[in-house]
Amino acid sequence: MDSIQSRDAQGRVADAPTGHWVYRTLPRWLWPYAQLARWDRPIGWQLLLWPCWWSAALAAIAYARPGEPLMTLLPDPWHLLLFFLGAFAMRGAGCTFNDIVDQDIDEKVERTRSRPLPAGKVTRRGAWAFLVLQSLLGLAVLLQFESFAILLGIASLAIVAIYPFLKRITNWPQLGLGLAFSWGALMGWAAVFGDVDAASLFLYGGSILWVIGYDTIYAHQDKEDDAIVGVRSTARLFGDRTKPALIVLYGGALILMGGACASAMAPFPALAGLLAAGAHMLRQVQALDIDDPDQCLALFKSNNTVGWLIFLGFVGGGVWMAVSPLF
Repeated sequence: MDSIQSRDAQGRVADAPTGHWVYRTLPRWLWPYAQLARWDRPIGWQLLLWPCWWSAALAAIAYARPGEPLMTLLPDPWHLLLFFLGAFAMRGAGCTFNDIVDQDIDEKVERTRSRPLPAGKVTRRGAWAFLVLQSLLGLAVLLQFESFAILLGIASLAIVAIYPFLKRITNWPQLGLGLAFSWGALMGWAAVFGDVDAASLFLYGGSILWVIGYDTIYAHQDKEDDAIVGVRSTARLFGDRTKPALIVLYGGALILMGGACASAMAPFPALAGLLAAGAHMLRQVQALDIDDPDQCLALFKSNNTVGWLIFLGFVGGGVWMAVSPLF
């Protein structure tokens, strides 16, 4: 199923991978809803998940002492599962809401006019119903946490609701996305300690800068159409200065995440993941061609590797604290 969707034909959306399981396994009547939730583009829920898992892993190694049992130094598997389910559900809900709000814009942009609403494959009423269903699933996941984490999760909805409108009024809609997509950096810590303190705030700030950076790369795909329809972005704002801006954003992200490690008194080996992530970010900046949409999309997607490197660094720090007395 390689044809691009239009008002005259059903198919995949323009930036979805070919041969995706959505189009191979789901009945055709479900395709538009899978497209609303971006099930055919998993990078979104992956990037939403990483701050949650980072925070859970950092909380596990916070204030650790050598020789503690390994299982106490690893993130709670139940929390990791809940964050996975929550990220999957709420990313889909957020994208559905975004498509409802942006239908008029999506109809005018080449990459997005194949989405189910502008392509006429789902009604607005159907999209709203699907949004409610996904939100209820997200709420069911959220209610598995303690009261403080539940209230904190609910508070994030204000940012999610505002985000789709930012591209109409500010050059910094990527900041709104960073505030929303990084909220998990607070949630993982809150799920363990029942509060938010300096370590989680440093991690949140670092994640925000990371999100602004990678979404700036992503936004360069649409900058020409965005200019025509009046959509604002950091890609248009930075323009030819995007590489220096990314160095500042990614560098600031690493510094703040390092501050999170210091504040949590995390084991020194946990920084190895940050160093590896920094090398990957530098490679992104060096390779970036802001006028090559395909490369911009590939570099954007490569930030899933950044997520893995930081997470495995935190987990490795816990393993080191457990086994270091043996040496």
